[in-house]
This record gives sequence, C-alpha cells and structure tokens, in this order.
Amino acid sequence: MHIKDFSLSAVIAGFLAVFVGFAGPVAIVFQAAKLAGLPADVTSSWIWAISMGSGIAGLLLSWRLKMPVMAAWSTPGAALLVVSLPVVGIHQAVGAYIVAALLVLALGLSGAFKMLLAHLPKGMVAAMLAGVLFNFGVQAFVSIPGRPALVLSVLLAFLLAKRLAPRYATALAMLVGAVFVQASGDNHLGAVALSYATPVLIAPEWSWHAVLSVGFPLALVTLSGQHVPGLAVLQASGYQPPARPIVALTAFISLLFAPFGAHAVNPSVIAASICTGGEAHADPAKRYVAGIVAGLVYLVIAVFGGTLAQLMAALPKELVMTLAGLALVGSITSGLVGLVGNEEHRDASVITFLVAASGMSLLGLGAAFWSLVLGGAAYLILHQRWGVLARFSAARNGV
Repeated sequence: MHIKDFSLSAVIAGFLAVFVGFAGPVAIVFQAAKLAGLPADVTSSWIWAISMGSGIAGLLLSWRLKMPVMAAWSTPGAALLVVSLPVVGIHQAVGAYIVAALLVLALGLSGAFKMLLAHLPKGMVAAMLAGVLFNFGVQAFVSIPGRPALVLSVLLAFLLAKRLAPRYATALAMLVGAVFVQASGDNHLGAVALSYATPVLIAPEWSWHAVLSVGFPLALVTLSGQHVPGLAVLQASGYQPPARPIVALTAFISLLFAPFGAHAVNPSVIAASICTGGEAHADPAKRYVAGIVAGLVYLVIAVFGGTLAQLMAALPKELVMTLAGLALVGSITSGLVGLVGNEEHRDASVITFLVAASGMSLLGLGAAFWSLVLGGAAYLILHQRWGVLARFSAARNGV
C-alpha cells in the first residue's frame, strides 16, 4: 500500500464494513454452535478461523489486485449449519467443509466456475437457499413472546434503519438491542472477561451423509450466494475482478482453516457495497485501502474471539435469534426473487423451496440435499425435452 493512497475515509469505510458485515451474521454462527452443543473453546476457534481467514483473504486480494475485494464467511452457509450441524456433528461437518473447499478450489483453478453457474437452473439454487433460510428467519418472530419489548424494539430499529440507512440496518438493530439489554439489566455481561481465542484442531470424520447433506449444498450456496454477487458488486462499481484467482484463493484459505472450524471464506457482498463506493474514496483506484483496513480489523477480531464468544453467550437468546433472523432478510429476499423470477422453471423451483423449508430428513440426508434431488427431478420431467415425454408433450400441444 502506497502512503499517498492512504485516506481517512477509506479507513472509516473499512472499519464500518467489518462492523456491518459482522454484526448480524455472527449471531447465526453462535446460534448454530449453541444448537449443536459445541463447547466454548470450539465456538471460539470457529470465530477465530472465519475471522482470520476473512482477514487474510481480504488483505491479500485487496493489496494484490488494487481493488477493494472484501472477504467474509458464508452467511447462508452458516444458516445451513443451523439445521445440519446438530445432526452430523462437528467432526463430520469439518470433513464436509474440506470437501466443499476442495470442490470450490477445483472449480476456481479449472475456470469451470462460470460454466457451472451458467448451466445450473438459477431458480432452483435460489429456492434451496430461500428454503434453508426460511425457518431460521422465522425465529426472529417466534422469539417475540419471550421478550416482546426487546424483540419489537430491535425490529422497529431495523425497519427504521432500512428506510433511512439500509446499509446499516442490522448493525443499528444490534446496537439498539445491546442498549436495551444493558439498560434493563437483562444480561450476564458482568461475567464477560477479556480472553484470547485459542485455535482448536478438529479432526475431520468422513461421511458421505455429511458430504451430501452439508458439503455439496455448502459449496453450491457459497458459489451462487456469495461469489457471484460479491464479484457483481465490484463489477457494478467499475472494477474488473478476475474470477479465477479470487475464487481459488478464498477456497484455498477455506481449506486451510476448515480443521479449525471455518465453514467457508468467500467474497463479501454487504461489506463490498460499502467500500466500493465514493464514500470510501473519490478515486476508485485508491479504494483498495479500505479492503486492506477491513482485513486488518478481521485479524484483530480473530485474536479476541474468546471474548466475543462470552459476549454473545451473555446476551438473551431472543436477541441473538432476532438479530440472526433479521440478518438473513436480504438473503431470503434474494432467494425468493430468484425463485419466482424465471417463470419457465417456477414449478420446479417451488418444489425445491418446499422440500428445503420442510426440514425433512431421509436416509440420514437433510432437506438441502433432497431439495436439489427432488427439485432437479421435477426440472427434468417438466422442462427437458427427451424421449417419450417430449413426444407426448408435443402431441398434446399440436407440435
């Protein structure tokens, strides 16, 4: 980084991007860890791994490419783990993380990334994402009876911020929630002490159930839900990001940190939208400084992952559930829009959504996997012209 490129606005943008991108999604990670019964040291290691991986990836890519390439962990991937991690366990999940990272790495190095996305029915992938996230998003409202004043205050703050400052809606909702619980004394913050994160090496266990239920869906939602929009944000701001090195490097870092609990590292969408605009710097060629600053901030967060784990555990569960649900509103919206956007494949996409949202499990495989199987079967039957079905359909339509 050249000293002449440094600016206070870029530094502020980098700090703000991490805060906004971290505030809501981290609640999803803690929710998944709690439901899976992970011990505090493993949860702290998970935070350390995804923060360290995000920091290294963003710092290296921004410095090398001279553009604000923001890295983060996969938010829809973390939400996928809310339903799957309690079933497969952390050791099998780590094995699935490694497989997912290898799959994305192979696609990135081979250049097949764009080809795969071009041939995947986008409505089905969006439907799987929306279905997996749906029940989790609902928890934001299921928690209302437990602490109605707290949850409704956070919801109101979120909606007002969405109207006035949409980029910072989740962060401001988290701030209001924190002020509310502090004022009411409805927390255990007094027990929080400064502690550093200690990485915990988690031995992977190999299970085809976990690979199909976690690994394959994780790779798919990370590619379609994070890499594609993350690169699109950069393109929309006038940059020309090279897909191959970005996909390959983030996948390689995901592979390195998977044994410590990191589920996926990828380009960020939310953070990138803050650092690619004129607020970071008037000159687009100097906005990469914001990406470097964000990477450094993530590295600091990684060091204090133990304190963060204590802090989240000290907050009321209703607040954590609400923040996690609200943080997914954007992802759920994108999934639903993608589901109905392609009219030709809409029926197959709706079936995919319903299976994913059902939470079903068969043969030890979760709803995310079966949504792709049953949705894919519906897509082939309804929309592919082959064999007897094609001739029968043509005859009925007088073709």
